[in-house]
Amino acid sequence: MESFLEQWAEAAYTTVGFFWMALWAFILGYIISSMIQIFVTEKRMQKAMGKNEAKSVLIGTFFGFISSSCSFAALASTKSIFKKGASFVSSVAFLLASTNLVIELGIIISIFLGWQFVVGEYIGGILLIGVCWVIIRLINPKKLIENARKNLKSEDDDSETYSQDWKSQIKKEANWARVAKKYKMEWQMVWKDVTVGFTIAGIVAAFVPDSFFQTLFINSGQGNTDFTFFEILEHIIVGPIAAFLTFIGSMGNIPLAALLFGKGVSFAGVMAFIFSDLVVFPVLRINAKYYGWKMSLFILFLLFTALIVTSFTLHYTFDLFSILPDPSQVKITEEGFFKVNYTFYLNIAFIVISGYLIYLGFYKKKDIKNKMSEMAPKSKLLENILKYSAFICYVWLFLGLLIKLFYN
Repeated sequence: MESFLEQWAEAAYTTVGFFWMALWAFILGYIISSMIQIFVTEKRMQKAMGKNEAKSVLIGTFFGFISSSCSFAALASTKSIFKKGASFVSSVAFLLASTNLVIELGIIISIFLGWQFVVGEYIGGILLIGVCWVIIRLINPKKLIENARKNLKSEDDDSETYSQDWKSQIKKEANWARVAKKYKMEWQMVWKDVTVGFTIAGIVAAFVPDSFFQTLFINSGQGNTDFTFFEILEHIIVGPIAAFLTFIGSMGNIPLAALLFGKGVSFAGVMAFIFSDLVVFPVLRINAKYYGWKMSLFILFLLFTALIVTSFTLHYTFDLFSILPDPSQVKITEEGFFKVNYTFYLNIAFIVISGYLIYLGFYKKKDIKNKMSEMAPKSKLLENILKYSAFICYVWLFLGLLIKLFYN
């Protein structure tokens, strides 16, 4: 019992420490994302993408890069631009960029995993888009695309209400109030995923022995970084399965990715785990609702194939240039989470900025209206499971911190 209480306290402390490490990055990323969503509207994206395929892929990738990292928001935006005439390949490019190339994700990865994973994430995101483009060109699924567009025809069109030039918009305090409201929505979209993801990371770090990971991921652990082709393949396949089981979005998965790498999982396996937020069942179901099951399964095949090719390519390219990261660089538990250092000062600064945005958007300019971003339809059952899981996590963390405070 004494050992269990010690591990409980350590798990809760590690979870809160992880979140404290990442807090300023979350705030910065979501403020940037909120600004872009207010000042660069979806209507402008559709107009800029045009009809030329190469141009539309590049512009779709760029707009994905500057968009929200929430998978459900990305799915809804992808559906909207596809419905309004964007090519299938440019829509896929937008979807992949908005979940793999976004600014806030890169910042979080740099904190938990280091620069090699940031480079891998951004180069990998571009490779994912390139591989999908090649596969689509080779297979040329015209009938699937036509049927998917027919599936969307019955939906009502939406319209943008803010069409002024962004340079004039950015000078108006009312638009910064809209940024504040959008910032709140960003947190509303991810709080459950982040809570559950960070809590699971803390629990796994404290309770799950290394032998479990060595069984799940062949030949991992014990400082091994020399893997055979088939061992890497197994890691790449098991990584997305682990992501499927945790059922958490990309931002919440990063501490788990750091945990996996610290336990000796290959670079390719960890990258596959990070890339796999679009090959889980909720995304499959949402795509089926939008485009039909045949197209949804094709998208799953497309993304999973691209994920495998990209993870292999990154691993062997990094190995060729001798820049594969060292698992020892990742510290899963750290007694110095709450030291007075740059993290402390950045967190305080961005908490103050958040406070000002809340004041501006919900007190000073509370009457300013802002259009709610379209979200992909979610399963009420799964959302309730995630919500109540998050509440249970808060109870777990509160009790664990009490144990840490009084038991130790």
